[in-house]
Amino acid sequence: MNSLSERVQLVFDTPLGPMHLAASPRGLAGVWFAGQRHAPDRLDGPSAWPEAPGHPVLRQARDELLAYLDGRLQAFTVPLDLSMGTAFQQAVWQALLQIPCGQLQGYGALASRLGRPAAARAVGAAVGRNPVSVIVPCHRVVGADGSLTGYAGGLERKQALLRLEGHALPALSAPQQRLWPEVTA
Repeated sequence: MNSLSERVQLVFDTPLGPMHLAASPRGLAGVWFAGQRHAPDRLDGPSAWPEAPGHPVLRQARDELLAYLDGRLQAFTVPLDLSMGTAFQQAVWQALLQIPCGQLQGYGALASRLGRPAAARAVGAAVGRNPVSVIVPCHRVVGADGSLTGYAGGLERKQALLRLEGHALPALSAPQQRLWPEVTA
């Protein structure tokens, strides 16, 4: 595993709010929306990772994310470092990478694909801890009935990402539209 002290970061604005990127010597190790659940403490404050706007992996990730959010990119090529999770989490994150743009997968189906059909809840927990959101497409995982279940970056962002990929989705309820009501309209 890589040390957290070797990380550098970049913060930039997107149509869905500010994003934090983190890179390790091995590749892109983090993509979090501002305020996202499970984001590391080292994004802000005195122990924050150093800003490195010229870092090649961070620049590539930013450019690819902006192109994706603008509808000009469907597949990411930035090198990834997913080594900070457990072996099970890493297996789930690798499985997420196999869900093509525009397709959805249920937690149970993902668990079955991993050879652990009874582990849908554990898969859900690993999906929620995905450190490289959007690029490792945890937003493409839905409930067994197709419902939008939790998303660490917020359900309104999940819905916006799925709409961007061509999914027709019902409007979120008023409490779910707290941050970006214009995204869900």
